Amino acid sequence: MSSDYTTVGHVTADVMVDGSRRPGGSAFYSALQAARLGWRARIVTRGVRAEIEQLLAPYSGELELQVLEAPYTTTLATSVAGGARSQRILAWAGELGEGVAVDTEILHLAPVARETGARWRGRARFVGLTPQGLVRAWSQLGSPIVPAALQRALLPERCDAIVISSDERDSCAALLAGFGEADGIRPAAGPLVAVTGAAAPTELYLPDGTSARVHVPAVAHPRDDIGAGDVFAAAFFVALAEGSAPEQAASLANAAAAVRIAGHGAGAIGDRAAIQARADAVA
Repeated sequence: MSSDYTTVGHVTADVMVDGSRRPGGSAFYSALQAARLGWRARIVTRGVRAEIEQLLAPYSGELELQVLEAPYTTTLATSVAGGARSQRILAWAGELGEGVAVDTEILHLAPVARETGARWRGRARFVGLTPQGLVRAWSQLGSPIVPAALQRALLPERCDAIVISSDERDSCAALLAGFGEADGIRPAAGPLVAVTGAAAPTELYLPDGTSARVHVPAVAHPRDDIGAGDVFAAAFFVALAEGSAPEQAASLANAAAAVRIAGHGAGAIGDRAAIQARADAVA
């Protein structure tokens, strides 16, 4: 089945500090943002179908869903200490593998727990990656998730743009060092890499070897930032695929993240009008 924007990655059951459960995962947040930008969005995930459908029920009218059956849905427990958020992995749905079939304008590989493969089957005009889940490790179920260095074998066979957070910079250093010619990871031409850093300017590392910094709009009363990086990535990939220059795409994506942070949860993800208005307000 064809779609405009396809995310591949685990939709997670996120257990919050107060014990409540809500849907999570880059595949979910990014697909929902793409849908609210007017793109027909599809999630390819793995887990317990009934559980994932129940988690995503409030958004069923906005998203198409393909669930590869597994005994468990990836479940993450979140805790906060000293203002820092940490997570433990309670259950894992397993690898999605390299045989995922797609027919899409934008393919967004969105792992949260080392589940995506480097290859897929079918058409993808634009390929984006958020490698968060490729730089995570855990010793066993129930143990904390810790940073891990990016492995070449986990990177997609081709990629047009990558979004990482400043917290992932050390783990993803090979993507930025010398644009990959010495480390053998990044192709010689290189995908466009964006590094987000909360209120700090977004850094862009361009395929021609140059870099740029893009202002991040201030949010007067931030509520929560869960999924903000995923929202940025989806808006960034959409804008690039629609023909925007990298700096313009990053400005729109920063505005999308600002709209999300100003509200609570996935319901705060903005539509195109709200995001454009936020971008225009700081232009």
